[in-house]
Amino acid sequence: MSTTPDGTWKVPVIPIESIRTDLPFFGAVAAGFPSPADDYIEERLNLDRYLIKNPSATFFVRVAGSSMTGAGIYPDDILIVDRSLEPKSKDVVIALIEGEFTVKRFVKTPNRSYLKPENPSYKPIEISSEHPATIWGVVTNVIHKPYEL
Repeated sequence: MSTTPDGTWKVPVIPIESIRTDLPFFGAVAAGFPSPADDYIEERLNLDRYLIKNPSATFFVRVAGSSMTGAGIYPDDILIVDRSLEPKSKDVVIALIEGEFTVKRFVKTPNRSYLKPENPSYKPIEISSEHPATIWGVVTNVIHKPYEL
């Protein structure tokens, strides 16, 4: 993470243009016995329309670290983040804390707000006047490869 000469933050993003394409969409797939998929092509799937609701406010970030593995977010995953959305309690968000970006679950209760990791090895981060945080955007999708168990 770095800043520009005028002090604004530079967010490491992956250009949206890198996924703009229409691909065949085969509909549902059985997790049991295989079936000939070519017989079931329903339409073409445009990833932009499916994954990105607000293109001018959307960016991608690559995950570093393991604080969100309990939410299915792993190192090297790509997060699709929408800055136009107002964060709601229990949303996964990108937050800026003490000059560093982090991905955590935003939790708001009547008495406090905090950023909750989804890994018991990490502690929640309370948001307060002593520990301010800026929510940069709401994670709308996670892109990752299947993992071996």
